[in-house]
Amino acid sequence: MKNLPLSLLALWMAAPLAIAQHAALPDPPAPRLLAQAANLAAPQVQPNPPAQQPQPSDGQKLTLSEAERIALQHNPNISIAHLLQLAAAQGTREARSAELPDATANLTGVGAHDNSRITTGALNNPIVYDRAAAGLTARQLITDFGRTHNLIRNAQSNARAQLETERATVEDITLAVDQAFYQALTAQSVLKVAQQTVAARQATGEQINALTSQKLRSTLDLSLANVQVSQAQLLAVDAQNTFQTALASLNAILGSETNQSYELVDEIPADPPAPPANSEDVVQLALRSRPDLAAQNDRFTAAKQFASAEHDLMRPTLSALATAGGTPVRADQIQSSWYGAAGANLSIPLFNGFEYSARAKEADLRAQAASEQVRNLRDAIARDVRTTVMNAQATFQRIAVSKQLLDQANTAMELAQARYKVGLSGIVELTQAQLAQTQAEIGYANARYTYQTALAEVRFQTGQ
Repeated sequence: MKNLPLSLLALWMAAPLAIAQHAALPDPPAPRLLAQAANLAAPQVQPNPPAQQPQPSDGQKLTLSEAERIALQHNPNISIAHLLQLAAAQGTREARSAELPDATANLTGVGAHDNSRITTGALNNPIVYDRAAAGLTARQLITDFGRTHNLIRNAQSNARAQLETERATVEDITLAVDQAFYQALTAQSVLKVAQQTVAARQATGEQINALTSQKLRSTLDLSLANVQVSQAQLLAVDAQNTFQTALASLNAILGSETNQSYELVDEIPADPPAPPANSEDVVQLALRSRPDLAAQNDRFTAAKQFASAEHDLMRPTLSALATAGGTPVRADQIQSSWYGAAGANLSIPLFNGFEYSARAKEADLRAQAASEQVRNLRDAIARDVRTTVMNAQATFQRIAVSKQLLDQANTAMELAQARYKVGLSGIVELTQAQLAQTQAEIGYANARYTYQTALAEVRFQTGQ
């Protein structure tokens, strides 16, 4: 939409020159000639763009709700967020596995040199006997005094954070669809206005050309009419380019690799709902409902739980171990055909180069940073909500003003047509009235769809 006002500005800048030239126009034609010029007034022309410009109605119809549904089904960001949420959910199972038994089956076969000993490598039993054996070893954590429990809670909080992030992604895509849809809908409306303008200018130009050939109008009228046709065609070219660009953006958000053409359905009510009157109530709603804030709170909670788990590294770990098996093939020194043992082990950390204290301090600092991130996000949400509400209120007021301007432009157009019909004005007044009407139509379309975009942003900011 940013390039459309440039074309309109070019039309507007042409007006002073045309008015200056209008001073040299001949006097109005005699009454007997006015009847021949009457058909120039208010030509009823249906939209008929140049042949090289495709109609937006060539594609299938698409409503906003259908666009949102397609995007939520096909946009890859939705799949990415869901897969990450499923992956985060597995972290809870990983952390809880430390509380469950750990069993390992072993098959061992050894061939040893007679009367040999292992004399290097470690402090262990150096005797090696020929044997073939199988057995089972089981280990069970009895307690680590809270570390595993805190790690499980940390994983659960991270999983909840990712679930909220998935919901935030859905809202992000929904907002992006709404913005792209209304932008494309605006471009489609402007394109239709531009095409109607081209058709009206061409019809006027053809009629003035016929009157000029009969010496009923000056060549200056014909020249100015041709200028208006060219400027209207430039407006149509810019509008067509803007519409195609908006469709490309919409297709990308819908998750389509092809440049699908759509006829966008305008379902906006004639009297749209008013924006929120009090931004502070909306701020409180946003702070309660925003999924990204909920996700950040869950990350802060997870950071605190992980810090507690890191502090628990300094505590002992008590675990039980049992093993049993058989040795059907064995050396004579191994007299029993089976073996079995069970015991408990208490591991007490004494000193590891201050690693555990450094890890605990790092986790505490990261938890404090997460707390500040929550506060920072709350401040940003409050600012964005207030800004969005004020923008919605301003754009809502623009609708009424733009509608009033359009009504006035239509009235001015009717008066200009009547004056031109009876010969009281020239082509300049008529074309300026047409230009004002075109500007008013574009401005009204912009106001309507900009307000709908603002309402979509309010819904996004409040997490609705």
